[in-house]
Amino acid sequence: MSGGYEVAVRAAAQLGEGPTWDPATGRLIWLDILGMRVHTYDPATGRRTVRTTEQHVGAVKPREGGGLVLNLRDGVGLLDPDGTFRWLHHEPVPGRRANDAAVAPDGSLWAGTMRYDETPGGGTLTRLTGDGTAQTVLSDVTVSNGTGWSPDGRLMYYVDTPTRRVDVFDHDGERVHGRRPFVEIEKGAGLPDGLTVDAEGCVWVALWDGGAVRRYTPSGELDRVIGLPTPRTTACAFGGADLTDLYITTARTGLSAPHPLSGSVLVVRGAGQGLLQPAFKG
Repeated sequence: MSGGYEVAVRAAAQLGEGPTWDPATGRLIWLDILGMRVHTYDPATGRRTVRTTEQHVGAVKPREGGGLVLNLRDGVGLLDPDGTFRWLHHEPVPGRRANDAAVAPDGSLWAGTMRYDETPGGGTLTRLTGDGTAQTVLSDVTVSNGTGWSPDGRLMYYVDTPTRRVDVFDHDGERVHGRRPFVEIEKGAGLPDGLTVDAEGCVWVALWDGGAVRRYTPSGELDRVIGLPTPRTTACAFGGADLTDLYITTARTGLSAPHPLSGSVLVVRGAGQGLLQPAFKG
């Protein structure tokens, strides 16, 4: 399938990323990693907000009780509803920054990192609980990216972008094991970036330099392709009151002649049935 998209937010984000639906506010949260901005968008009213961060921000997720958890260059921080910021886990590493993150079914944050120069093995995936306890899950990744769980929480899908694969792990609530390939993206089709899992257990993957979002069945079969005009498609998430609209972030960084919509947020109405994502318990 090609087309069928609308422009939700026309923008020129350098590295638009991390779309997340916040059911408590009825808003989409998304961000510009390199622009150091956290955006919200209310599709019911069209209202938009923007907050500037002091560091590159890789992911932002809602917290139980309000506020946000932020995966930042130097660690993971908490932003309270009144705007107060404090570090939950402060671990600055020269030359490293935060990247994608996701909230697991138990409310823990699984936060990824990568080297600015994308040194192989220079990134990590860390599980953080609300009290700040940090456990390194993976310590030898290059560009830690899309992470998501099956509807029953027993499987975790994960992308380390240069591998060209979406991998799958068995998940027991706190740990993962049994890593194995789920799908491999063929050369010339782009690189896997962010992902989301729908109510049927299908995995939707955004393709960097592929100008598309793909849907794979739980058995790893390619089920659907949504073609887009923006080559650097970065991530996707279901949102809207009934979680049937697929929001897609895009980037313009590194493009000599970006498409006019590169850096915008696109939406495909009625794309499928999403899952309600848990808030961070912290």
